[in-house]
Amino acid sequence: MRSAVRAAAYFAAVVALLLLAPELPRRAELAADGVAALAGAAWCGVNFWRCRRAHCLVTAPGRLGLSLVAFAGAGLGRSLIYGDEQLVFLGVLLAALAFECLWYLRKGTNVIVRTTRGTDPRGSPDQ
Repeated sequence: MRSAVRAAAYFAAVVALLLLAPELPRRAELAADGVAALAGAAWCGVNFWRCRRAHCLVTAPGRLGLSLVAFAGAGLGRSLIYGDEQLVFLGVLLAALAFECLWYLRKGTNVIVRTTRGTDPRGSPDQ
């Protein structure tokens, strides 16, 4: 139960940052979007390492890239993607969910696992 409360608090903090960002001056807005994206990337990166959910394979690098773009924009004082940081944040989520759906349809699971099909534990091909 405690981990569910922690997860909900983490997500609430990210959503709060995204809601607060448009009310801030431009540099601070971009920095807040960058922090929210970085927090999302960190969560999904750790989650992929822990449980291998397919969508995390898209959200972690996608949001990490978005955070770098947002931080660069904050440094320059202008958005590098025409102010669409939050739309890209949601777009990464949609792309990740679509990827997981396709993965599930193809593999029958939403978990990415390493398979050793075709070799025995010693590395030689199955007979």
